Amino acid sequence: MVLAGAAAVALVLSGCSQGIENGALPSTPEITDKTGGIIQLWNGSWIAALSVGVITWGLILWAVVVYRKRKNDNKLPLQTRVHLPLELMYTLIPLIMIGVLFKFTVEGIDDLATAPEDVGNADVNIQVVGKQWSWDFNYLDDDVYSVGVQAILTGEVGVEETLPALYLPVNETVEFTIDTRDVNHSFWIPAFLYKIDAIVGRTNSFQVTPTQTGIYQGKCAELCGEYHASMLFNVHVVERDEYNAYIQSLRDAGNIGAIGLEFSRDQVVQMTTQDEGNE
Repeated sequence: MVLAGAAAVALVLSGCSQGIENGALPSTPEITDKTGGIIQLWNGSWIAALSVGVITWGLILWAVVVYRKRKNDNKLPLQTRVHLPLELMYTLIPLIMIGVLFKFTVEGIDDLATAPEDVGNADVNIQVVGKQWSWDFNYLDDDVYSVGVQAILTGEVGVEETLPALYLPVNETVEFTIDTRDVNHSFWIPAFLYKIDAIVGRTNSFQVTPTQTGIYQGKCAELCGEYHASMLFNVHVVERDEYNAYIQSLRDAGNIGAIGLEFSRDQVVQMTTQDEGNE
């Protein structure tokens, strides 16, 4: 009965609704080429954990009911000191479960990681530079950049439109190179179900192919100082023509080249203020 209940729970979780299908995560399998595998691993882990929970709860309740003390029964229950088959089962089943979860987790991580032979072979190469408290984006293939200015979070409508913008062409593989200019940050696009740290003195990278147009939120996932919560940005996944138009707008604005790591936060803010004054 317990096993049947666990199977029923797993069946319901596997296909009850869209919210369950994507594991209640802020994404769907269609957003990137990676999200489907992540959602599958997430759902599988939860189904396995809940199934174990149902079986455990069932065995506990069964023991409570079957072996409860009856009225007028004052005899000491039969004591079993050694039960080798039961002890082997308690040992082997958890080991098998851990082994299965380990297998699928390693496969999922391998799918997320960029193979060495694929490094540098993406359609689009973008360097992301974290800084207190915003982001700069260098579009390396087109030799242009955009400067992020710290958002002032007032709670008023319209603030989101002032956030730094990252543009990505749909259905093209993007290689992100992640660096930091000051302290540790973490580049996170929740809808992509992936984040990667920007660590002082180290460059990280990953590849992803966005497969659904739209505007997605991005943020810093590493506590990096007083205005960490203001380190927000918008990700625009657009068609190639719109992406080219945005790149051209950066070129027309004079944002040619790349912003290096030698710039301090104060220098970038000063440069941005001068550019706005010239406009």
